[in-house]
Amino acid sequence: MDTTKLIESIFKINKNSLQSVIESVFDFQYKNNAVYQQWCKLRFINNVTSIQHSIFNIPFLPISFFKTHNIKTTDFIEEQVFESSGTTQTINSKHLIKNIEVYKQSFIKAFELTYGDIKDWCIIGLLPSYLERNNSSLVFMVDELIKQSRHPNSGFYLKEFESLATTLQHLESLKQKTLLIGVTFALIDFAKTFPMKLQHTIVMETGGMKGRKREMTKEEVHDLLKQQLSINEVHSEYGMTELLSQAYATNNNNHICPPWMKVLVRDEEDPFLIKHIGKGVINVIDLANIYSCSFIATDDVGEIFEDGSFKIYGRLDNSDLRGCSLMYL
Repeated sequence: MDTTKLIESIFKINKNSLQSVIESVFDFQYKNNAVYQQWCKLRFINNVTSIQHSIFNIPFLPISFFKTHNIKTTDFIEEQVFESSGTTQTINSKHLIKNIEVYKQSFIKAFELTYGDIKDWCIIGLLPSYLERNNSSLVFMVDELIKQSRHPNSGFYLKEFESLATTLQHLESLKQKTLLIGVTFALIDFAKTFPMKLQHTIVMETGGMKGRKREMTKEEVHDLLKQQLSINEVHSEYGMTELLSQAYATNNNNHICPPWMKVLVRDEEDPFLIKHIGKGVINVIDLANIYSCSFIATDDVGEIFEDGSFKIYGRLDNSDLRGCSLMYL
């Protein structure tokens, strides 16, 4: 199979080609990913004809396999290894990346579909907990967006809140479109320490309380940020180490996937009962995961609506404490 053409088809996907591209990716991964093939056989799925015309027949690999197995489609020496955050008591997931350019293509296209040309933006990352460790896919993404923006004030901030406040006020005076993307606890600390009025800045939280503060609902977090920063809305990003695509929630609304990413819900009691809409546990089709696994059964509890948008409510009770696991509705 010509993987170059397959990757091209993924990022040119539309509603008419979605099913055929999903089938092509499934066929490629079934034939070239030993772990996924074994999982499919346990579900009595033996070839692509078993899933034709129905994505509900696709076996979704439990996300926990990224902790215990090397999830690789084709045999390769990885260019990059992304590792999840966690506690000292947890085993972290590892995502082995064959071609980092696929990830770059995915997040740049997804960003520009949502927010327009990256060169129009100043990108500021407030990601202290992620910057303090290696191999974060989120830091890699924000770092590349910073570089692509080419704005002199784009950059990362660790704990330099005063300097960050000065930079934001300067950008506001220039009416510069700015994205402040941050881990939740750091955004809260900054907003409480330096309340200000932001008119040209989008604030985007990525989740991440991790026991640092009392448990807060997403609504409480957003209300605090809106009050302290005098903004009407807070944006959110849904992504994870095991995925190479992100969904964005804008205007206080639900998350929307890029065309090559799709979410479904499975019943918590019957994981093989999968639906397009309704409440349940989230399954993700991420076709950008071409060299790992594109069909992931996550531990996130959520709801999918008729327009295909979705909302995350939290994690299953027995899943590891990670990322946004304490920030549920």
